[in-house]
Amino acid sequence: MSDVPVSSARHDASPDDALTAIVGHEGPLLIDLDETLYLQNSTEDFIDSCVPGLAALLLLRVLDVLKPWRWTGGDATRDVWRVRCVSILFPWTWRRWRQRVASLAEAHRNTQIVEALSRSRGALYIVTAGFIPVVTPLIEALGFSSATIVAMRVDTFADRREGKLALSQLALGADVLSQALVLTDSKDDLPLLDHCAVPLRVIWPAARYRRALSQVYLPGQYLTLIKRPGQRYILRGILQEDFAFWVLASVGVAHFPALHVAGLLALLLSFWAIYERGYVDNDWVAQNYEKDPKLSTAYGVVEVATPRWTPWVWALISGLAAIFLLRWPDSPTPLDLIKWGGVLLATDFGFAMYNRFDKKSRIWLFPGLQFVRTTAFALLVPVGLPASLALGAHILARWVPYYTYRFSGKDWPEAPFFLSRLLFYILLWLTFAFTQGTDKMLTLTALAMLLWNVFRARKDLRKTLSEVTRIDRPNAPKS
Repeated sequence: MSDVPVSSARHDASPDDALTAIVGHEGPLLIDLDETLYLQNSTEDFIDSCVPGLAALLLLRVLDVLKPWRWTGGDATRDVWRVRCVSILFPWTWRRWRQRVASLAEAHRNTQIVEALSRSRGALYIVTAGFIPVVTPLIEALGFSSATIVAMRVDTFADRREGKLALSQLALGADVLSQALVLTDSKDDLPLLDHCAVPLRVIWPAARYRRALSQVYLPGQYLTLIKRPGQRYILRGILQEDFAFWVLASVGVAHFPALHVAGLLALLLSFWAIYERGYVDNDWVAQNYEKDPKLSTAYGVVEVATPRWTPWVWALISGLAAIFLLRWPDSPTPLDLIKWGGVLLATDFGFAMYNRFDKKSRIWLFPGLQFVRTTAFALLVPVGLPASLALGAHILARWVPYYTYRFSGKDWPEAPFFLSRLLFYILLWLTFAFTQGTDKMLTLTALAMLLWNVFRARKDLRKTLSEVTRIDRPNAPKS
């Protein structure tokens, strides 16, 4: 067996060291497939073969929301669910996969490893976390039809739960493993590396993890995966904030509340298909024109489809559906379509202008974006005075921390947003009640808006009240 130089990091080695080791090793060779022998991910590429892509992508997003793998062993079993669901609902994917493997193998084989293996003397075993029916035709297309394949089964969660070490010990035996050279890129394979003779963990420069269906456009993908990764922003920042305000502000005067809420949801989709385009443009401008662009760690790493015109198709179709639902049983008027089209055009243009001005100037443009984002629906549905004040409070509460952030030049301030919004709403409501009377102010909508703001601010309220102290009492700390 060869004496392999390994860096001080656990089992890490350079590509050159790994290639030298493969040629010199006389024992078994256990080579990983994904991002190693094959420079992409076989599972993702299999799912990427699914058509229609949009339907498949929606299925994957539903699975990501439901996370059924929570009950079968955690994230390790996620791909089992994904491959099974695709196989059941899109069974023709298997035929398309077999048609694609030859071209994929030609385009993404690791030619360095292939050449080293052609000069090696050890028995070859391809050990992968991929699935047997997926990887078998791919490995054959790579030119290793005689290699022994150790891969996961699709009809059980156990293989993925137990991992490569248990699978290799069962398939090959402890003796083979103890004499083997193991080459992989994954930290998940550290237990396997710990049990072999020559452990090599190598990151190949040409390897890339390409997410399945990343070329298929779906509204919200850029926001979720790149602009605000890991923040669940659609749920927390859009549905629980913008959409909740849209519903509370207008459902009280709706003749058909269920249709009204459905119409607002379609309108929200229409609006955000265009507003999200502003985020895409914002990052592009930052990368190309700003000296110190603030981009998420996912930018340039995670692949997401950002077409120019497809969002408009989504916006127009969902906007038309929204208008039909909001006007039911009456028919939409041309004016409705003109109004909403104008909102979308103004949003697109306004965001583009905002992105192209310097950061200090953006302070005064930011409220305009928040105004459109918060009140766009009101062009199509009636909104009373109390609701209008709540929407105004929402805009102000969003602008104040942005104003502070831009003028301080530091990180985003940790301001109690919900408490600020509640305070703004109460002050605006009281101002109008004192100056204009309470006739139009004491409504169920006003109460609903107040209760929702209190509910959302409950944590801020508790924290603030717990920190209140009297400085004029004996032994009170000086402020």
